[in-house]
Amino acid sequence: MTDSLAHPHLRFEPAPSEPGTPRTLVILGSTGSIGTQAIDIVLRHPDRFRVTALSAAGGQVELLARQAHQLRVHTVAVARPEAVPALREALTAQYGAGEPRPEILAGPDAATELAASPCHTVLNGITGSIGLAPTLAALKAGRVLALANKESLIVGGPLVKAVAAPGQIIPVDSEHSALFQALTGGARAEVRKLVVTASGGPFRGRTKRELAGVTREQALAHPTWSMGPVVTINSATLVNKGLEVIEAHLLFDVPFDRIEVVVHPQSYIHSMVEFTDGSTLAQASPPDMRMPIALGLGWPQRVPAAAPGVDWTKAHTWEFFPLDEAAFPSVPLACHVGSLGGTAPAVFNAANEECVAAFLTDGLPFTGIVDTVAAVVAEHGTPARGTSLTVADVLEAETWARARARELAARAARTPSEARA
Repeated sequence: MTDSLAHPHLRFEPAPSEPGTPRTLVILGSTGSIGTQAIDIVLRHPDRFRVTALSAAGGQVELLARQAHQLRVHTVAVARPEAVPALREALTAQYGAGEPRPEILAGPDAATELAASPCHTVLNGITGSIGLAPTLAALKAGRVLALANKESLIVGGPLVKAVAAPGQIIPVDSEHSALFQALTGGARAEVRKLVVTASGGPFRGRTKRELAGVTREQALAHPTWSMGPVVTINSATLVNKGLEVIEAHLLFDVPFDRIEVVVHPQSYIHSMVEFTDGSTLAQASPPDMRMPIALGLGWPQRVPAAAPGVDWTKAHTWEFFPLDEAAFPSVPLACHVGSLGGTAPAVFNAANEECVAAFLTDGLPFTGIVDTVAAVVAEHGTPARGTSLTVADVLEAETWARARARELAARAARTPSEARA
């Protein structure tokens, strides 16, 4: 195996903080699920962390203003320029007379600008492939990247690998954080297999036929995790798990045929590493994203009391099931896409985002999400490979995939009576 992007035996050495001073952070996507939980950790550990800047899309300006005031940040950024007047009004409501207010940045490049600003660690908690530019900016600026935005690595894998030093990326997804930790238990050459766990989502055990009539409300009712709508639907289709397999391949340089997905409904074992002597190391903790977020912010030190541990005074039953690839074909499709490389992962991800949007607006049946994505991937064909991939190539492929997915989704749309069912 070649050097991985995220390996526990760090070689990347960021600029050190002054002794006794908090580690400086920039949080991208601060009003989302990852961002709000990260801020909870920071507020409980002011001696460990200091946030210098926040970015958000702009849909929750009151929350963003409240976060900015709590953390006393220097800069806030919103992706939507039209949100600036409301943000200014919200900041006025939060800040008292004479209190210094943060600078406001606005526009699609605002988060990218913050990602390169002076700090120790950038937490990229943005959802979607729009996180690619901030990911590249943080890496090029020499920041530690706590990466929750899996899409940026998936769609721009070769671009990210070209600029990231080994150990510069600390994965924040619970599965990849678990792999990251378990890999400390042996040498790289001793790794036989990565085992990525999946909760199975709300439809574990259903056949593909039984999934055909799934409603939006059912798909949004995840049994374990509280996440945003796109990630929740991706978990229901297991597209999220397919994306995670691609991410694990890129982060740890393990071939796809040595990455396995198993269903673990209780979500206490977050992933495992099997070694060549037959032993398997697993990372276990209650399903709480604050733990991997805290590890991403504080690595190589752990953050005390980041989240509750397992209560060993109570009985536990942890189950594991093989993945039903017939009912959930998204994982083998993702492995195929990852093996193709080039712009194929960008096409896969962009088509899926459009199909999820179509499903959430009652325009596409649940099973039509992955079926439509597969059709777009097949039509895209085998992409150009190698280090010649550019950001422009990724954007062009995404634009095509989004347009084509919308066309195919419209054809597969349900009738009004079916949509109301």
